[in-house]
Amino acid sequence: METNSRSTAQPPGEQELRELLAPLVDARPEDIPGDANLILLGMSSIDMMRLVGRWRRAKLPVVFEELASAPTLNGWLAHLEGLRP
Repeated sequence: METNSRSTAQPPGEQELRELLAPLVDARPEDIPGDANLILLGMSSIDMMRLVGRWRRAKLPVVFEELASAPTLNGWLAHLEGLRP
C-alpha cells in the first residue's frame, strides 16, 4: 500500500538522468553534452511530458515549464537539484 509521505523518490542524479535521456535522443548516456539542446538532439515534447508525468507520479514537484525553458542536461540537473530536500 502506498503511503502519503510527502516525497517517495529523490530526483535523478546526473548518471540516472543521462540513462533516461539516452534512448530519447538516440545517444549513449556518456555522449550527451551537458549544454546541448535536448530538443535539437531529438527529444520530443511528448517525451518531455512523459518524463514529467513519471516524476510527478513519484511525488517529485517537477515543473514542465522549467524543463522546457532550459532543455539541456545541465538545465534539467539544476532544476532537479533544486527539488532535493
